Amino acid sequence: MKGLSARDLLDRLVAFPTVSHDSNLELVDFVEAYLGAHGVAARRVWSEDRTKAALYANIGPEVPGGVVLSGHTDVVPVEGQDWATDPFEVVERDGRLYGRGTCDMKGFDALALAAVPKALARDLKRPLQIALSFDEEIGCTGAPPMIDDMRGHLPPASAAIIGEPSMMQAVTGHKGTIGYWVSFQGYEVHSSLMDRGVSAIMEAGRLIDWANRQNAENSAKQASEIAALFDPPWSTVHVGAIEGGTAHNITARSCRLQIEVRAVPDEPLTEWRARLFDEIDRIGAAMTAVRPEAGIAVEEIFDVPGLQPEAEGRAEELVRRITGDNARHVVSYGTEAGQFQERGFSAVICGPGDIAQAHQANEFISIAQFEAGAQFLDGVIDTLCN
Repeated sequence: MKGLSARDLLDRLVAFPTVSHDSNLELVDFVEAYLGAHGVAARRVWSEDRTKAALYANIGPEVPGGVVLSGHTDVVPVEGQDWATDPFEVVERDGRLYGRGTCDMKGFDALALAAVPKALARDLKRPLQIALSFDEEIGCTGAPPMIDDMRGHLPPASAAIIGEPSMMQAVTGHKGTIGYWVSFQGYEVHSSLMDRGVSAIMEAGRLIDWANRQNAENSAKQASEIAALFDPPWSTVHVGAIEGGTAHNITARSCRLQIEVRAVPDEPLTEWRARLFDEIDRIGAAMTAVRPEAGIAVEEIFDVPGLQPEAEGRAEELVRRITGDNARHVVSYGTEAGQFQERGFSAVICGPGDIAQAHQANEFISIAQFEAGAQFLDGVIDTLCN
């Protein structure tokens, strides 16, 4: 296991098809063996069904003030995408490294692991900590138990760098997201007598109408200072999937839809959740008033806190000092950074690659970005020696 370069590690990591609906344990086994070969003990945090695991480790002295390098091990599916190469083999062409996860985010994972022997060869005054999660792509559900476990077993770090692709820019804020399956239970009658039944589809339409009205109101109001940084500069409500119904002449017995809210950081998710559930309760009460058998059930899909820009944040200061990036950057997608911040870490997003490549067919990371990521982590190690 010793002697593997960052590129070697990328090849090995991409070769594990860790699509979120499958296990990541073969990859975790490899990483644990790699760390063990360098004399570094790793700790696993298992999923409830024990088919997946997160893994973290401390490199260097067991003292406070270290830096966490955070990545996720899962990738999105490749089915239905038109790949020119094997997605689970890194292919180099025209200054790019193609393969599923090269950009999002096994490129950063490989660089973080390659930094381990470099850190061990130095006189670290504070530790480098590696944290690799699972199930980030399906709602960031694997990171919270990992972070909670880290807090009980590792010395507290001064900064957490979440290596999502940001073109090595310091991203200090992102929107928070909540998502739900909302299932409408109607009552079937012939559509000529629709007033005696309840159409699950038409009631679901009321929630879709509410979402449209929220978007119209949000887009029309004056954006706050934080919201103005985002594109779009307001909180959005979106229905991305819907299914249901039996026939054109029957009031629909069932319908379910998937709804999400992406809230700017100064609009608490708790408030948005309350507004959404108030509307669901209002619609459900009207359905039950017509037929007591009718109603609405809600199932949470994800709940990902936003990343708040920090006043004099240690993570931001560290990244800016190493990269020289002094511009303000925020993103509208969610990451595990908000989960680290929510649990007391100073957090920032900074990683190699362009997010536009994430989840795409023929995903790639440029070699220039991969090398820039390696140089950045060399800077992190230098900082830990001071």
